[in-house]
Amino acid sequence: MLGSLIPIAASSSSGSSSGGSAGILIFLVVMLGFFYFVLIRPQQRRAKQQRSLIESVDVGDEVMTIGGVYGTVRGMDDEAFTVEVAPGVDLRIVRSAIARKLVYDEPDESEPDEPEEHEDHEDQEAGEQS
Repeated sequence: MLGSLIPIAASSSSGSSSGGSAGILIFLVVMLGFFYFVLIRPQQRRAKQQRSLIESVDVGDEVMTIGGVYGTVRGMDDEAFTVEVAPGVDLRIVRSAIARKLVYDEPDESEPDEPEEHEDHEDQEAGEQS
């Protein structure tokens, strides 16, 4: 396939070379922009999220490692966390091995657990009266 493109490129270069080089330059700029927005920028965003996650982990937080091990952070230093994965079993892992911090939503005490059904009773009472 490349063999068929080489004669075409050679014949176009014998003509106007300034138009061809401007086209190549525009193509290169577009490709660099594409690579920046598709590859580089998302990677930078993920790295920033990982740094903020590691900074937010504190002693007592439940975490999951990149290996899928769940545990509770029991200690930390500049390079590693000590994670308790079972009673009496502590693992020392590097900071970058934390995949996510587990956050459990606690139910609000102000909201009732069961939905109120008094609207249905009012509709039934109105139906019985008519």
